[in-house]
Amino acid sequence: MWLFPEALQRPLQARWQAWLQRRHPVGTRSQRLNQQRVYIFLSRSGAGFCLVLLAMLACAVNYDLALVYLLVFLLGAMALVSIFHTFRNLLGLDLLAGRSEPCFAGESARFEIVLENLSRLPRHNLLLRYGEQSSGADVAAGDSQRVWLSLPASRRGWLHAPRLRIETHWPLGVFRAWSYAYFEQRVLVYPQAELTPPALPSAADGEGEGRATPRGQDDFAGLRPFQRGDSPRHVAWKVAARESVLMIKEFQGQAAEALCLDWDSLPPDMPVEARLSRLVAWVLMAQAQGLSYGLRLPGQALSPDGGEAHLAACLAALALYGEKS
Repeated sequence: MWLFPEALQRPLQARWQAWLQRRHPVGTRSQRLNQQRVYIFLSRSGAGFCLVLLAMLACAVNYDLALVYLLVFLLGAMALVSIFHTFRNLLGLDLLAGRSEPCFAGESARFEIVLENLSRLPRHNLLLRYGEQSSGADVAAGDSQRVWLSLPASRRGWLHAPRLRIETHWPLGVFRAWSYAYFEQRVLVYPQAELTPPALPSAADGEGEGRATPRGQDDFAGLRPFQRGDSPRHVAWKVAARESVLMIKEFQGQAAEALCLDWDSLPPDMPVEARLSRLVAWVLMAQAQGLSYGLRLPGQALSPDGGEAHLAACLAALALYGEKS
């Protein structure tokens, strides 16, 4: 809670963010925690611990108790030694930006952070934070650890990772060491799919005549290299056994037409986000049914195709619709 008047909060926050930006500039993929990047101060429990020590010291002085003196100085010495260990638990640690997985609006976006410990000392009780979201980790000496942090994805488009905070209270919890890191890390958030979409339009509503049928159900058309998302039923196993290469049998329907999911085929009074949600739902339905489908948006068109790569391209086009490049 702020202790300053509301009129002073904005300029103070702006100055604080500017100072953090200068002290911890944006890194591309990795950052190392050196002495200038690590901060240390008493934790809340450490402040209570100091108050207890002061009370014990006052009691020892008042009643001249030698054993209480010994206990106070012993506990105080342990707390002072823990400053070095708490600070060293973060010092020299390497933070690397890992993968980020696309998600749909309303879900949680996940960012991967890799902790690399090149020293001969293990790192204990590390806590990584994105705002209120946190995750803990321990890193052995000369080892690395992958940590996933989640953020709520409320709207479509690019979601950039905020400032990362890493802290530790090890070993006694009396002191707290922390640091910050910025990464050029982002995740693509797809529009939320419509919950109860209508049936897929027929091919006659887009291109050609007749209904769209699953790709490759009639006449053999040849072989092509295996792609992620292809059905194992279409693998040419004899060719794979002979040449040790996965090939897919392609078929061509004589009366089948490619399905076109067209922006202009939707009701004219339908809002933009509702249109995107319906097109996302149709794309997922066409992909699940194994159809060859294309996508047509104002100023952009994707040719009919199938597979995981085509699905990702269609969802990305819908997620970035209307955004400036």
